[in-house]
Amino acid sequence: MIEARKETAEHPPISHSVGTMERVGFGFGDLAINFAWASMGMFIVYFYTDVVGIGAALVGTILLVSRFLDGISDVAMGAIVDKTKSKHGKARPWILWLCVPFGIFTALLFAVPDISYTGKVIYVIVSYNLLVLIFTGVVIPYGTLNTLITPDQHQRSVLNIYRMFFANIGIIIVSNLTMPLVNAFGGNQTGWIITYSIFGAIAVFLFLITFKTTKERVQPAVGSKKNVPIKESLKTLTQNKYWVMVFLYFIIYSIGYAINQGSTIYYAEYILGSPGLVGILTLVFLIPLLIGFLVLAPIFKKYGKRNAMIGGSIISIIGSVLILIEPSSLSLVIVGQIIRGIGQVPLLGALWALLPDTIEYGEWKTGIRNEGVLYSGGSMGQKLGVGLGVALMGWILSLNGYVGGQTTQSESALFAIEAIFIYIPIVVFVAQIILLFFYKLDKEYPRIIKDLQNRNITEN
Repeated sequence: MIEARKETAEHPPISHSVGTMERVGFGFGDLAINFAWASMGMFIVYFYTDVVGIGAALVGTILLVSRFLDGISDVAMGAIVDKTKSKHGKARPWILWLCVPFGIFTALLFAVPDISYTGKVIYVIVSYNLLVLIFTGVVIPYGTLNTLITPDQHQRSVLNIYRMFFANIGIIIVSNLTMPLVNAFGGNQTGWIITYSIFGAIAVFLFLITFKTTKERVQPAVGSKKNVPIKESLKTLTQNKYWVMVFLYFIIYSIGYAINQGSTIYYAEYILGSPGLVGILTLVFLIPLLIGFLVLAPIFKKYGKRNAMIGGSIISIIGSVLILIEPSSLSLVIVGQIIRGIGQVPLLGALWALLPDTIEYGEWKTGIRNEGVLYSGGSMGQKLGVGLGVALMGWILSLNGYVGGQTTQSESALFAIEAIFIYIPIVVFVAQIILLFFYKLDKEYPRIIKDLQNRNITEN
């Protein structure tokens, strides 16, 4: 897909290159993740409100509280990864150990029993949080793996492009096959359970490929190898200004991501008139992403990740404004989705590549290298943002009179659906631009790497 670039003075040489098979294997991990993650963002609120029959506001609150609690488990898992020692490394073994539970609990998420309303709520709380806990146990090590495969900034960006490419393949599969498969297996809750049993089994297989094809190569500088207590490790987070910026960016971006994914099915059903259109709306949004990823590496190399991301946010705003011209026009919405998809190319392409750079900055700044704890910030920010986004969506729908399962909705409910699909994303894109304005690490990174290399030579 993307060739590794020649080493230059700006990008220091490394002792191990990353081959295409390893890049693809690494990307398969996020393909597996999205059989659950995309579903949790795209269908879970709709499933709970319109299939199970739980109120939208209650669903939003449950998911929000879950995400905040899960933020704690992210940091804990990051610390566990930092202290893990095995023949497979510190990150890869967790992918092996937890891939089967991940697949099982993905299916159990939709197996809400036909019991009392209170019983259903309890099942939702327990099953959702168990999956999220297992999800954390897989995703934090998987994300940390990027920093352990290579120390090279450009190759990390390429790995992230592969990751995002396959992640969006997963989103395309879930968005376009979920409803047809559910209908093929009866169209009721049983159809959801069978569909996600299939998705869970595929996810297990993909995780095993990721485990088999990747290698952990990166070792900390000599002075960074000391065993650091968790309290001291957490303290380094506040001393790492770029990590704080990236953490906040993850929250802001993920709010928009959750609202965009979760609102699509409501917009398709109640504004455009058919829930089946969710696949088309998602497809025209994601195809530009997949094409754009193929040409993204040279754009990052020329303009830097930060500048490309600002440009992407501006393009996304243009696409959203276009939809505002006639919100009920399918053709105009499709064009707007295509433009928003183009804008998402640098945003998704760089999102998970920002964190590894902050790890090097943190090691340079504090003398402590803690990949797991620092990388957990991305997952924690993502989950907090998704929780806030889902809760915000549920609260807005509920406050404006939305009633799940009804064929028609009130004018206020229809406006709320338009707001979460169009207006709120615009606000999110503006907030992203403001935050990225202060991010300067792209320019500083080559000097930081050189200093770390010199430090290692001196201490040896």
